[in-house]
Amino acid sequence: MSLFEGRRAACSAVLLVEILERAAFFGIASNLVLYLNSSNFNWEGSQASRATLLFMGASYLLSPIGGWLADAYLGRYWTITFSVLLYLLTACLLPTTASQDGQNFLCGDRSAYVIQSSCQRGGAECKGQLPGQYCAPVMYAGLLLLALGISSVKANLAPFGADQVTDLGQDATQRFFNWFYWSINFGAVISLLVVAFIQQNVDFLIGYAIPAVCLAFALLVFLLAAPSFVTKPATGSQVSIMFQLAFKSSCWGKVLRKISTKAKVNNFQSGEVTSLLSGPRHQPQEPSHENISNFQGLVKILPVLLTLIPYWMVYFQMQSTYYLQGLHLYIPNIFQHSNSNNSALSASVGGSYKFPDAWLLLANVIVLLILVPLKDRVIDPFLAKRKLLLSALKRMTVGMIFGFASVIAAGVLETKRLKYVHNNKTISQQIGKDDYIAAQLPIWWQIPQYMLIGISEIFTSIPGLEFAYSEAPKSMQGAIMGLFYFISGVGSLLGSGLLTLLSVPANGWMNCPEDYGNINKCQMDNYFFLLAAIQAVTCVLFICISIRYEQQQQQNSCVLCNGQEDN
Repeated sequence: MSLFEGRRAACSAVLLVEILERAAFFGIASNLVLYLNSSNFNWEGSQASRATLLFMGASYLLSPIGGWLADAYLGRYWTITFSVLLYLLTACLLPTTASQDGQNFLCGDRSAYVIQSSCQRGGAECKGQLPGQYCAPVMYAGLLLLALGISSVKANLAPFGADQVTDLGQDATQRFFNWFYWSINFGAVISLLVVAFIQQNVDFLIGYAIPAVCLAFALLVFLLAAPSFVTKPATGSQVSIMFQLAFKSSCWGKVLRKISTKAKVNNFQSGEVTSLLSGPRHQPQEPSHENISNFQGLVKILPVLLTLIPYWMVYFQMQSTYYLQGLHLYIPNIFQHSNSNNSALSASVGGSYKFPDAWLLLANVIVLLILVPLKDRVIDPFLAKRKLLLSALKRMTVGMIFGFASVIAAGVLETKRLKYVHNNKTISQQIGKDDYIAAQLPIWWQIPQYMLIGISEIFTSIPGLEFAYSEAPKSMQGAIMGLFYFISGVGSLLGSGLLTLLSVPANGWMNCPEDYGNINKCQMDNYFFLLAAIQAVTCVLFICISIRYEQQQQQNSCVLCNGQEDN
């Protein structure tokens, strides 16, 4: 961190807050499918996956609100402060609903939602007896408010950290984003190792209380570090101006301008002298050259970001359908029973704890923790010296290809898993307080798909952050960073929408209500292959758009150089 000389305290505080915030986020999201699918709520597997995708999507989709607030009114520092406070308050919903008294207070009597024992986890008499989604209004409302706090922090913390070093040069900014992303994954490791284990094997009440404690500590750190921060006041948001310019350049805007012009000509020709004698009319203020330039920059950036949507559809399967798939693979015990008579304690403890399904995310996270510093310290400098370092857009293309490979691997594995199920090669395994019918395939077969999505993050998400920050007009950086996360959320919501569409009663691939709590009569492999096909098509489109964008940037650079030479 030598490039951060004089800003180490501020950068360290931002990175620590990010570690704590990500620890809280992964503590909330990593086992959300299990929490809703378990006997706590008894939601179906597809319902729990859709709710998780909706929450993940909203936590990104709402990011422009936080970016706009920071740009227009509060500035990044106070926006982050109030957002973490909202985040902390709403995070308390989950530990509250994990307790029986809290659940009864917030959600009411659940007796109408309790399923009969014969209908538990794939029972033969389940068809037509499934209850509704218990506590759905409270959970969806709480998760959306929680997502608002998360998204606002997400939109502002990264650019706020970059503000601390932006005057130190491009190298300092790029290195900060590398370490910021490393902090994200370090927080995830802490959360997955500790919180996810407690939630699955000990108690959801304790497991969901820990994220709230992390957020309280993050808020304290951020407030105490305030004197060391470089803070920038709100400079005003140009979002409304951008909307006006977008409307004027649209078809409707052109039609209305023609109608308006024609009406003025007709009025003048018809001799409306009264209106002329009443004095000069107020002329609408024309957008400045800077506003038009910013709008043109936004128009160039937007197609690049939009073509990332299918990548995000694939990416967010980690915490939803990948997790659901893992629940239906053989999950070993962490401690094996000992045959030794002197190991009574080991035998009493052994076998009581299952390997947490959420720990498969560690395959993704560890890849990032190892490769990000290696890339920052070794690979990038090596390539830069030889002028072989790929541009941000080319790196994003490579990442999309790895994302495609990940979802293909998931589809192949699901096809194999269903063959085991159809051939009755299954076992009944207890996860938490619930039983799942799983194929006799070890959960380790999921590691490749998690590792591939981790590699894709390095090549897509990190350069994507860098691209959004560096290409955005300075007065719109918060809003553009929010837009980057907004588009990520669109991808998650489209994944949820696609899952909902495939869950329709009439021959839906993900419709298997008679298999309550399991997915063994679903066709989730087709869902994965459909995602792969969508990703492949848009990857080709992204390559075309990114090539055109880089050519335009080179042409603009040549024009500037020629203009300077002429002067």
